[in-house]
Amino acid sequence: MKPAIHPAYRPVVFRDRSGDLAFLTRSTRTSDTTVEWTDGRSYPVVDVETSSASHPFYTGRSRILDSAGRVEQYRRRYGLG
Repeated sequence: MKPAIHPAYRPVVFRDRSGDLAFLTRSTRTSDTTVEWTDGRSYPVVDVETSSASHPFYTGRSRILDSAGRVEQYRRRYGLG
């Protein structure tokens, strides 16, 4: 690899607030906010929207979309019906 062209690869905490899950891994992502980990050190934290703790495929909780209601709402909103 060429020196000085790759981003820094460092420990980062990824946190899923909705699933109440956080894990420490190495990444090139950066963040201005930090969190204190169980080892007493503080690491940059990156908040993610979906992880295995909150995704319906992994949790078994599926979402049912009301497609008929959405179509009717669209028609009412734009006067198409």
